[in-house]
Amino acid sequence: MNPLSYYDPDDPYPESDGQPMAENTEQYEWLVKIKENLEILFADREDVFVAGDLLWYPVPDRKISGPMAPDVMVAFGRPKGKRGSYRQWEEEGIAPQVVFEVLSPANSRMEIANKLRFYDQYGVDEYYIYDPERHHLEIWLRQNERLQRVSHLKSWISPWLGIHFVLTPDTLEIYDPEGRPFLNSVELARLAKSAMARAEQEAARAEQETARAQRLAARLRILGVDPDHLKD
Repeated sequence: MNPLSYYDPDDPYPESDGQPMAENTEQYEWLVKIKENLEILFADREDVFVAGDLLWYPVPDRKISGPMAPDVMVAFGRPKGKRGSYRQWEEEGIAPQVVFEVLSPANSRMEIANKLRFYDQYGVDEYYIYDPERHHLEIWLRQNERLQRVSHLKSWISPWLGIHFVLTPDTLEIYDPEGRPFLNSVELARLAKSAMARAEQEAARAEQETARAQRLAARLRILGVDPDHLKD
């Protein structure tokens, strides 16, 4: 998203820039996939804030810098919770350490350069740019106080997130630190449904075994044998 190009003295920190979240379905699917899987990955970490398309105001004076809305951003050291925008001076001065941008054909070179300049200036440690149409992944890592582009040789592990990027001939694959792939919402729903079905099958099997054991105990009692006194 582009920085806001206007200033309203009655609302100096608007929560929308009036731009669409995504320009096409593929871009939208990617940014949702990354954001939701990161939410799952850090679900048990109360000190990790993950957001998508949220305006980030690095300083309170908009004359110095307007906001930017990364497609996905991750801020370690900040609590989860609802926000209309990320106002860094209200977040103990902590900048999002990791940001993602998923490109569409509408992104101009100037816009991409402005994003890099913004993230470099305001303290992002890891910056990932994925272009689904060109099947191209750029990785920028803060080194010597500046974001530097790194060579990932089709494979990379995020220092902050621990996730593994693999650029195959056909697509970008992302795996969590345990080796589980990032899945889209449909795949996650199918996985949950499959897990529930297996749990139900195990519960039914356990119930059958309990009933069988109870029938066997009843027969033993008819024969005058107390099953509670039997030893293995």
